[in-house]
Amino acid sequence: MQSYRSRIFIWILKNRHLFKFKRKPEIVDERFSVIEFREQIDKVSARIKLPKTIHAEKVKVNAIEAEWIIPENALEHKVLLYIHGGGFISGSALTHRMHVAKFAKGSQLKSLVFNYRLAPENPFPAALDDCVEVYSWLLQQNYKPENIVVGGESAGATLTLSLLLALKEKSIALPKAAFSISPVTDLRCQADSFKFNAKNDIAPIGSWDLWTNYYIGNNNPTNPLLSPLFGNFKGLPPLFICVGTHEIHLNDCENVAKVAKDHGVEVTFKKWENMIHAFPILSPFFPEAKQALTEICQFSKNSVSLQK
Repeated sequence: MQSYRSRIFIWILKNRHLFKFKRKPEIVDERFSVIEFREQIDKVSARIKLPKTIHAEKVKVNAIEAEWIIPENALEHKVLLYIHGGGFISGSALTHRMHVAKFAKGSQLKSLVFNYRLAPENPFPAALDDCVEVYSWLLQQNYKPENIVVGGESAGATLTLSLLLALKEKSIALPKAAFSISPVTDLRCQADSFKFNAKNDIAPIGSWDLWTNYYIGNNNPTNPLLSPLFGNFKGLPPLFICVGTHEIHLNDCENVAKVAKDHGVEVTFKKWENMIHAFPILSPFFPEAKQALTEICQFSKNSVSLQK
């Protein structure tokens, strides 16, 4: 049964327009300003402080800005490479450092989050190329692939799956495991859940079409590196895929989990009743988010803890 706290919290998120004295929810269309959207998120994020048990270190990965998020008692030589979400058009180490801190603390993994290039200025394959570059940099820093977990939420969850496929294509050693929270896996956004969950989820109406098209650019959306659903998952490491039943991405997650399983991948697929997009990062505000985060962190920790 859905918790009372989650009902209240999700209701507030779905009706956030009321707190701005607007009668109707926001609709994302051609009038949408990417720059203003980013500035609003950055302004809020800049005010959030990390817990005292978390240490942060800025680092440059070649030309890419990144930040280590390091928990107390971090497992030695083990790493979580976190790929942030933001609809392919927003997000950064700044906006996601507080989220990454939760995963770092829960899994006891030194975690790296980085600023991949964003659309519409930088459509596909810019973001994916940056993900490959940062992962390759970790290997150059003598982190063993069997000691690395890759994960992310939303667009970062999509890029997590795309990264695995790209590494396989380039014959680069794969990480030990990966988690993908609420990915869009077919960027054409044609799955039925984009329709029947449009009013259940918290994503602004129209955002999935506009933002994904910014990222697609002039490319074929069925390219597996854009839409992982069409990829060959054979040989990929164990996956943890998480989604809520009220998400527009529900079908995409169900479908990619099946494809991966059919290709012989060890898949842990968790579907949470009445939960919304990327809800684990809302931990600890309600029990379902807290439990889902705990499961993902335990998966990550267990995947590398037996490796030397």
